[in-house]
Order: sequence, then structure tokens, then C-alpha cells
Amino acid sequence: MNKQIKKIVKKSGLSVFWGLYILPTKERRAIYTLYAFCRHIDDIVSGSAPLTQKMELLNAWRKELDNIYDKKVPESDIGRNIYKNCMRFNLPKQDLIDLLNGISMNLPRPLQAPSLPEFERYCQGVACAPGSLSLRILGCRDETLIRELSTSLGMAVQMTEILRNIRDDAVAGRLYIPRELLQKAGIMSTDPMTVVVDNNLAIAREELGQTVEKNYNRAFELLTGLDKKTARNIRVIAYIYKRYFDMMKNRGWEVISPKPRLGWPSKIFLILKAFGGR
Repeated sequence: MNKQIKKIVKKSGLSVFWGLYILPTKERRAIYTLYAFCRHIDDIVSGSAPLTQKMELLNAWRKELDNIYDKKVPESDIGRNIYKNCMRFNLPKQDLIDLLNGISMNLPRPLQAPSLPEFERYCQGVACAPGSLSLRILGCRDETLIRELSTSLGMAVQMTEILRNIRDDAVAGRLYIPRELLQKAGIMSTDPMTVVVDNNLAIAREELGQTVEKNYNRAFELLTGLDKKTARNIRVIAYIYKRYFDMMKNRGWEVISPKPRLGWPSKIFLILKAFGGR
């Protein structure tokens, strides 16, 4: 595996790195390359470079995706790895574009209390599109199942991360809770640091949590439609993020820090549970 790809993935998400390490070589390299691409784009958007430079880099990536799909030589190291490791799986170009567009929604300024349609579009791009790509890499060929499972599990995982990282996001100037949920809870401000200290935030978080739970329930139903080998790899991710969600729900939605973390014994238990099909 390319050293840069391995370094990005191992540094960014150890659960992902070790949980999927048992995959066959071709599938593992493709998943890790896809994950590294996501992290690279996110680093561009959240980095300290001037806005004009960020936009230039993102536009360069749009051209890079054209190169990959037009079978031209990619110009970047990650682009060459996408071509080498991922294209054998016939991945739709639109999913990669949706991923790029979703992450780019934090420009020219970070999202702050987006509308529900904006929120759903963001989640579709940053989580559901990668889920669709991953399912294809792992061997799923049922287009309906790919669409429904990547949507339900992608939304559940991304909303879990939004609930889990709400204070960290606020410090970075981001607030992903939809404004409709905030207003329903009696919060009129969209300033991240103002919202995170509002006592009514627990009401909005709980309502978002109800949507998350429905998506997890649907995702676990859909997982029964996958073959055993594919399902166990998806369960690794589902079980880990569902545990984060349950930890937040059980301690109460008014608690936003410290964010829940899992130690290695818990992660290993969940990985074994996933591979045991339970």
C-alpha cells in the first residue's frame, strides 16, 4: 500500500484502519484510498490557506476526477492511487463529485445552523456517497440496497459524529444542527458558541437523536440483505458508531463534553461481534 495513503488513514481513524485490515488486499487498498481522499479534501477545506487557494485546490480536484474517468494520467499521488486502487470496482463518478461537493459546503465559511435541506445535502455528500462507494468496493451489486443502506447508515453515522463533536465544531466556527430543530427548541441564535451553552440545546439534540436511531434501525434491517462477508465489514462501522450514539443517549443529551470515546477493549469486542454476525 502507498505509504502516504496508509499514513493518512492510520492517523485519521484507527477504528477504520484496524477494523477493515482483514479485508482482501484489493478491497482494503481501495477503501483506504477512498478514506484518504476524504481526509485530504477535508484538510483542504478546514485548513488555514487563503480562500482563493482552497478554491483553486478543489477545482484542481474536479479536473483530477475528470482525468481519472477520462483515463488520463492523474497529476496527484492520491489521484493516481484512486485510479490504481479504486477504478477496478466501477465506482460512479457522481458519488465522488457528491463527496467533494458535500465537504466543500463549509466554504466560503463554515456551516452554521443549515436548513434541513442543506443539512441533508451535506450528510449525503460527506457520508452517504462514501458509503455507496464502499458498498460497491465490498462487492454489493444491488443498486436499491446500495442506495438505501448507504443513505440510512451514512445519515446515522454522520449525525452521530455531529452530536459527538458539537463542542469541537463550535470552537472551529461550525454548527451542523439544523436551524429548524434549534428554533423548535427555542434557540434563535446561529452562533456556534452561543448555541452550545444554551440549555435548550439538549432538546434539539434529542430530536436529532430520534432521527439517528430510526436510521440505525433501518440500516440494521438492510444489513440482513447483504451476504455474510460484506455485512460483517459494514457492521464494524455500524457497531462502533452505534455505541458512541448509545453512550450519548444514556448519559443525557444535555451533556456535550467530554465527547464519548471507546477504548481498545471495547473496539476489539465490537469488531469480534461484527465478524461473529451477532
